[in-house]
Amino acid sequence: MPQKKKFRRGAGLGPVGGLVVLLIFFLLSSRFQLSGSAPEGVESVPMPPAQGQEGPLEVYYFDVGQGDSQLIRIPGEGGYFNMLIDTGEYAYADGLTSRLRDLGVERLDALVCSHPHTDHMGCMARIVQRFDIGGLYMPMLPEDKAPTTAAYEKLLDAASEKGISITPLHEGTALESPAGSAFQVLAPEVDADWDGANNFSAVVRLVYGETAFLFTGDAEEESEEMILDDGNLLSADVLKCGHHGSSSSTSDAFLRAVDPLYAVISCETGNRYGHPHRETVKKLDDAEIITYRTDKDGTILAESNGSTITFTKDLPPVESQ
Repeated sequence: MPQKKKFRRGAGLGPVGGLVVLLIFFLLSSRFQLSGSAPEGVESVPMPPAQGQEGPLEVYYFDVGQGDSQLIRIPGEGGYFNMLIDTGEYAYADGLTSRLRDLGVERLDALVCSHPHTDHMGCMARIVQRFDIGGLYMPMLPEDKAPTTAAYEKLLDAASEKGISITPLHEGTALESPAGSAFQVLAPEVDADWDGANNFSAVVRLVYGETAFLFTGDAEEESEEMILDDGNLLSADVLKCGHHGSSSSTSDAFLRAVDPLYAVISCETGNRYGHPHRETVKKLDDAEIITYRTDKDGTILAESNGSTITFTKDLPPVESQ
């Protein structure tokens, strides 16, 4: 049976603060708002009156083997706002295309490459070619660390051929979202210079009403420590664990700061990396965090009405070639 989240109250803005926030959202009541720089310390976003697209926020954690791909569908006045974070390897291009179209997605308002590893963006060029793309976002690595893979080069070529500019994705980047929701980009720092690409991963927090989701790509403990040092608000009901549940991510301090009720791990059955690692599974169990895994639970759907979250598991995997 689907499990529902208990109500999580916001930090408490007080009557004056609440009126100020409501006024801001009234003034920004056009279809979309810039929300990447949401005020620090705001736990929730006022929900607008019911209108336009009805239904809950939908977050799909696609089963793409030993890879990552999440689709966020936010209801809004003009229909769903669709954001796709990562795509999995090239073999999932046709399967992911079919799944998106089966869900009624013809336009991706935002396409996010968390970082340029092929298990996260191997078929992203195909997605760019096949869908109307509102914006393409990706962390920019230093020139001496920029990838030279065919998948990365094809993505750049596909974007260029369609006249799509890539927006550098880093802490503070503003991302559009419908009223009642807000994105906060927490990492990487603008001038980050890590040894590997994992810590360049975009870390994005989505607030929808009283609920929140955190997406971490392959960010590891070093990036997590930087986010904590910056004093960012991290609390989230649902944590997408970094780096497929590796012990190099989801540090104790980071997990305490996020304080999730649920965790999602994207990994493949019998993968050669041993993901998720026993250390990560144990700390989630010890914290009594309900954990979903794509290797065991297939594609996972989380739905939020702004106050409660319901999960559905065992949805079909994305087919690979």
